[in-house]
Amino acid sequence: MKAIISDIHGNLEALRAVLDDISHQKIDEGIYCLGDVIGYGPNPRECIDLVMECKLVLLGNHDQGALFDPDGFNPAAKRAIMWTRDQLEQPAEARQSREKRWEFLADRPRSFKEGGNLYVHGSARNPLNEYVFPEDIYNQRKMEKIFTLVERYCFQGHTHVPGIFTESLQFLTPDDVNHHYRLDGRKTLCNVGSVGQPRDLDPRACYVLYDDESIRYRRVEYDFEVTIRKIYDVPDLDNFLGDRLREGR
Repeated sequence: MKAIISDIHGNLEALRAVLDDISHQKIDEGIYCLGDVIGYGPNPRECIDLVMECKLVLLGNHDQGALFDPDGFNPAAKRAIMWTRDQLEQPAEARQSREKRWEFLADRPRSFKEGGNLYVHGSARNPLNEYVFPEDIYNQRKMEKIFTLVERYCFQGHTHVPGIFTESLQFLTPDDVNHHYRLDGRKTLCNVGSVGQPRDLDPRACYVLYDDESIRYRRVEYDFEVTIRKIYDVPDLDNFLGDRLREGR
């Protein structure tokens, strides 16, 4: 069984809580991270250091934004990325640590295939940037094109909204399936949700456990007020980025 996490976004409190929860599960295939380790949150350095221990870490669009020019982001997200970049360049940090983090981000793959499964940040069609929202089940052309690129199961993040997409164009929330979805070999897309910034109106951190036969969603409580205070203390991080953590939006 493996744990699959995504969209940490510099939220150290949420990441620590999730890693603690994972440590109590029977994980024998490691932790896979689908990207966006940084961006929005107040602890980019610490989050990068922790995910370095994961078996797989993909590149997310915010990770790429810190590496290169952050094109296509809204003003708040862009300010957060520029602040994050400054944090990764802090002169107070040891040069070796700075270089190690930058090299780690630069070496991240955009997708990963294993045993018929595909792991991406965004979608099978555009691993870095394409969103697949629940309402896309009504966009038959889009979903059919994405499913043609999936051999069996595809795990993704990016929207921060957890759930299962079936090839028959259904979207099932974790609550719909009682947080447990039985796989039967038919093509399936799984959005694993977000560790550091959930957007399904549930403030708890979210990740999944996967064992070839089923997907189990885990929700983990953490002290988001600590993260919110940290965000408030950084002028370049909009207060809204903290406020939304209370409501999971």
